[in-house]
Amino acid sequence: MSEQGNFPTDLYIAEGAIGCVPGGVLKAVPRADIAAFLGGDTAALLLTHVHYKTGARFDMRALTAAAHAAGALVLWDLSHSTGAVPVDLASAGADLAVGCTYKYLNGGPGAPAFLYVAERWQDRLTSPLSGWMGHAAPFNFADAYAPASGITRWLAGTPSVLALAALEAGIDLWRDLDRQAVWAKSAALFDILAAAGDSLGLECITPRAAESRGSHISFRHSHACAISQALIARGVIGDFRDPDILRLGLTPLYLGHADVWRAGEILREVITTAAWRDPQFSKRLPVT
Repeated sequence: MSEQGNFPTDLYIAEGAIGCVPGGVLKAVPRADIAAFLGGDTAALLLTHVHYKTGARFDMRALTAAAHAAGALVLWDLSHSTGAVPVDLASAGADLAVGCTYKYLNGGPGAPAFLYVAERWQDRLTSPLSGWMGHAAPFNFADAYAPASGITRWLAGTPSVLALAALEAGIDLWRDLDRQAVWAKSAALFDILAAAGDSLGLECITPRAAESRGSHISFRHSHACAISQALIARGVIGDFRDPDILRLGLTPLYLGHADVWRAGEILREVITTAAWRDPQFSKRLPVT
């Protein structure tokens, strides 16, 4: 089971995996109805902790408990959480998690993904990607696959060393940081842009309550694509999410309050002068 409107990659991968399981079905249900649809036929619940478009955040502890009560495992996608929103998988009772490191962990383009397997499952589950690095004795070069014990069995192929080196530098920045302080700054940055949007009459679709959102803010506008391109041309790098969403990321580790205030002023200029109507911003690019 997953959410209708989940990040497409998650749904695509789920479809592929279920195709390998005779009788398996992917059930995507409305966000508000997830707990009600959990039942004895649910094997696994796949959810994105912070929605990629709206920024709305699930109550991880409550939904994990609901899934367990129905006899299902839970896999959380943390791509829009890790490095911004405080996450405690162990205390929430999560079974599995995946995520990316190129966003708030500063790994850059092509940075490695990560996975989490609760210790209670590490020797009971097996990875379908039975790669060489997950073998119990990879340098014995045996023909048959024998999974290593513990989390090591979840390794697959040889990792990209250069990408890992870049990621290591990004993660080092977190070594002595108070993560709650980082999250508090994220909330303050949100308030700055939310106020700018309110003054312009923009519809903010991201929850206002800090505990109910991630670390980006999204506005709905019928010309969001052109507005996004006009902002990029002025040095404010946001993105457009079909069909009408302007999304602006708030990376509290290195964005200052003044940076976000200036972004708000540039947004004001683009909207009030209708700069987005310039024909150069009317063509939708392949990557938005």
